[in-house]
Amino acid sequence: MPRPSNRSAEQKLRVVLSVLGGEQSAAGAGRKAGAGEQSVHNWKRLLVESGREGLAGGRRRRSSREVELEAENEELKAALGEAHVELRVWRKGGEYLPPLGTSR
Repeated sequence: MPRPSNRSAEQKLRVVLSVLGGEQSAAGAGRKAGAGEQSVHNWKRLLVESGREGLAGGRRRRSSREVELEAENEELKAALGEAHVELRVWRKGGEYLPPLGTSR
């Protein structure tokens, strides 16, 4: 497990913005800030994924809305897969489908 950074979110933000702005490379910005190049890349990823909060606290917890949407997404993917299979069977003549009006 990586050790926590001793830099503030504002310090990390300044470093990442200088890299994103093309002022300096990740390695150069890391050297100047006393951090490794990989740390700068990690900060950049956290900023993109989670905004300023990501830089302040590392990985952020998923909101209940995100969890809810991911569950709904999985249900929709399953329904789409079932519909795709039914369509393929129907296109092949439907010999495997029960007659209409009967339960499956």
